[in-house]
Amino acid sequence: MSVKSLSLQADEAWRQTHFGRLLGHAQRKFDARVRSLMAQDDETPLALSNLAVRDKVGAAHIHITRHLSLQGDRITDLAERAGMSKQAMLDVVDQCEAWGLVLREADPHDRRAKRVRYTDAGREWHAAFQRAVQQAEAEFVEAVGQDVATVVRIGLEAYGSEVGDVA
Repeated sequence: MSVKSLSLQADEAWRQTHFGRLLGHAQRKFDARVRSLMAQDDETPLALSNLAVRDKVGAAHIHITRHLSLQGDRITDLAERAGMSKQAMLDVVDQCEAWGLVLREADPHDRRAKRVRYTDAGREWHAAFQRAVQQAEAEFVEAVGQDVATVVRIGLEAYGSEVGDVA
């Protein structure tokens, strides 16, 4: 094997195994498992369960479920917490509103702003999401062991808390 060929292999190897890529793969796998568990959950509203089964629920929908508080939030705040543009969040909110998960209402503190809050079906969806996350986390612990899971959690919490501090 030539030196150039080995150099190309080394270039490919680091791109396949760096933390960002591994974290991305892990998040996609975790989110896919959460969607699968939600689709199987007898307490998830049937129409919403069917969306999950047919892979209509994507990462953006998981984002809104992950970030929307039970009290409701302004769209700009929701977009910021989810790391999305306001326009992208509006698109997700439109779809979730069409599915009956959320509704928009005037913000009582700012007449120009809109707040998003869960509907009753959306609260059921949120509860199913919580159950699915807890199950997926338990499966992760089972797969890697409690000690490794604890170290991963501590590491991710430490690293994640510094995200805003990076210049």
